[in-house]
Amino acid sequence: MDAQESKTFQEIKNVARQARRYVLQMNHHAGKGHTGADLSEVDIICTLYMSVMDRGQARPDQDRFILSKGHGAGGLYCSAAAMGLLDPAVLDQFMGDDTLLAGHPVHQKLPDLIEINSGGLGHGLPIAVGLALGNKISGRAHRRAFVLLGDGELAEGSNWEAAMSASKFKLDNLVAIVDRNRLQLAGKTEDIMPLEPLADKWRAFGFEVLECDGHDPESIHAAVTQPTQGKPRVILANTEKGHGISFMANVPSWHHAVPNDQQLAQGLAELEE
Repeated sequence: MDAQESKTFQEIKNVARQARRYVLQMNHHAGKGHTGADLSEVDIICTLYMSVMDRGQARPDQDRFILSKGHGAGGLYCSAAAMGLLDPAVLDQFMGDDTLLAGHPVHQKLPDLIEINSGGLGHGLPIAVGLALGNKISGRAHRRAFVLLGDGELAEGSNWEAAMSASKFKLDNLVAIVDRNRLQLAGKTEDIMPLEPLADKWRAFGFEVLECDGHDPESIHAAVTQPTQGKPRVILANTEKGHGISFMANVPSWHHAVPNDQQLAQGLAELEE
């Protein structure tokens, strides 16, 4: 890795840290949000947008990103604001009346940022399969479809129907990323609906399986950009729910909790350390 790459990864870390500040401030202001889920995904989103995806062309000739775990909309909004893709002042609208920033992503509100209306889990991967297949058919196989899934979301059977289709059509331009924070709603995924052996399941469905540290931009970048093996790819991104904030990290109740005044101050102070 050369000096420029090193600088880029540090820049991504800095942007993700700012996104975390925005998450705390935005959810505190709104009194609503999925704080833990937002914090586990921001490194993945920032790395994709800042070092992987080609968004320079007009649709349909560009890489596309789908946030299937729609309850993490706040993480997408705050990452976009930290990257300069969204005015940070708009974050104060989060979950207000007739707002641009609904609690789950709405394409009609922010069409340049949001590909699909998500939140009903299990829809993102099937749509990403359709985008990847459409690119293959239309001579744009170099354009990839990226989709970020929650690990609890994998209990939805539609994901596995989509996986079968992706394998059948050899969609090596499809990259699914699982935010593997091992918590869902009120507890551990392995207690609520066990997923392991998760890597073996994806392989059985014909996917190339890679793992990465979902909070390390360099690790994420390496997994996403590794040369294709002619198969659809899934990346199991090992993350921590509530990452970056000591009292939120790996605590199930922060799935749908928001910081009070004292917690906001403490969280922002930790992000300055």
